[in-house]
Amino acid sequence: MAGLKRGPERKKPMKKYFLILVVLCVALSAYGPAWSQTASSVEDLSRPAGIEPPMLGIHWARGFDPSFLAGRAARSRPRKPSPNMTWHNGKIMPIAVTENIFWGTSWGTSPGDKITGLDTWYDGFSGSNYSATSDEYTGTNGQVSATTSYLGHVTDTSAASGGNSTSAILSEVCKKITPDPNGNGYYSVYTDLPRGNANYCAWHSYGTCGGTVVQFAFFWKLDGDPGCDPQSTISTESEGLAALANVSGHELSEARTDPTSGGWYDSSGAENGDKCAWTFNVPYVTFSSNGSQWKIQGEWSNAAYTGGTGYANSSGQKGCLSGQ
Repeated sequence: MAGLKRGPERKKPMKKYFLILVVLCVALSAYGPAWSQTASSVEDLSRPAGIEPPMLGIHWARGFDPSFLAGRAARSRPRKPSPNMTWHNGKIMPIAVTENIFWGTSWGTSPGDKITGLDTWYDGFSGSNYSATSDEYTGTNGQVSATTSYLGHVTDTSAASGGNSTSAILSEVCKKITPDPNGNGYYSVYTDLPRGNANYCAWHSYGTCGGTVVQFAFFWKLDGDPGCDPQSTISTESEGLAALANVSGHELSEARTDPTSGGWYDSSGAENGDKCAWTFNVPYVTFSSNGSQWKIQGEWSNAAYTGGTGYANSSGQKGCLSGQ
């Protein structure tokens, strides 16, 4: 996510920040409502580290892609960087320990198929071919494994808040879970807050609970939201569940390969999920352990791009793996 993706951990020259800001401002005014973004959401996305954890791997809604706009401004440069991701001398998540938090009053009265559906999704993710699309990446603490461990879910029926605040979501995580002592915990917070004027569907971040490192992710309520709808044709899933399943694949894959800003991302800051967002090479992906089927975006593979075995992302770079 160029420009807006990360805080000062990825320092860029002031001129580049200014250029990206100008391009974004021009685009927002030119494209009208489809590109509308509140002042508060812009402030949150650029908030410096130290005030609260950064939003990483932001899954932008359809039709809103700051990395595309910034890239368009830079196309006249004589040297183009490799599209492959590089390692930034940090950790990865060898074995993710996952747990879901469903936060909001409606989860206790009208959950639909989303709680049970996401339980099935996370249970089936472990050991799947889709999970294995991230296995090539290593860090100071080992290599990403296709194995994950799902602990189930907890429900908090108090009123949800803080969609634009990583510190508020981290506080909810610390309130509801016991963190994995090895720092491999990944906690998804699914709220019943509609996306409204925000231009993203989800994000992931990291922090600490009682001194223990945790990775966590935030998700809006995506029922009836065309900007975050993968347009699945699987009849056994509601549109809201299908949308959450797709963005869940994006965020979990990114957290495993870049949990705390020292992992894998490309020269523009894009992680493996970002690089293949809104591209689908197959109608659905099957999780072999439980037979569940999901329409999920592909994930970027350096090896697939280098070997010419991947499918093309929205920029025409053939490095995405469907995980079927």
